[in-house]
Amino acid sequence: MEKRRRRNSDGGDRERSEFDQKVVEVKRVTRVVAGGKRMRFRALVVIGDHKGRVGLGLRKGSDVSESVNKAVNAAKKNLVTLPLVNETIPHEMKVKYKSSVLMLKPARPGTGVIAGGAVRSVMELAGVKNVVSKMLGSNNKVNNIKAIFSAFKQMRSKEQLAKMRK
Repeated sequence: MEKRRRRNSDGGDRERSEFDQKVVEVKRVTRVVAGGKRMRFRALVVIGDHKGRVGLGLRKGSDVSESVNKAVNAAKKNLVTLPLVNETIPHEMKVKYKSSVLMLKPARPGTGVIAGGAVRSVMELAGVKNVVSKMLGSNNKVNNIKAIFSAFKQMRSKEQLAKMRK
């Protein structure tokens, strides 16, 4: 894979990865210890190459930038490849993850991404240009994105489905 170069603010070059990243959520979480409350930050990050590969990272750190960096590294280890068909998903799906229910339907070219916030960011990073989706049940971004990823893992291309039927 070809890596692009990007100028740093100090004028130096650094390698830019092939993935774009989107910070979906940053939350402040606390735990109670003997001296009081200890604060940390939890980051939910999705990375994608706009060609069918996406990853999800959910990590905690002592500050926001540390948690985001940890989440990006976790997402790179957690990649899923989508079987895209004409810039859409290969077939209709309904997936349940915990209390989140997600419906995904392929759409004709020109439809665009008809989806809520969390699903929209994952679809755009995955390179899906035309899809219709509906999130039911939960408003929890973490569970909704994990539902998307479980759907992506279950998706099969037409060739894979034909092979399974034989």
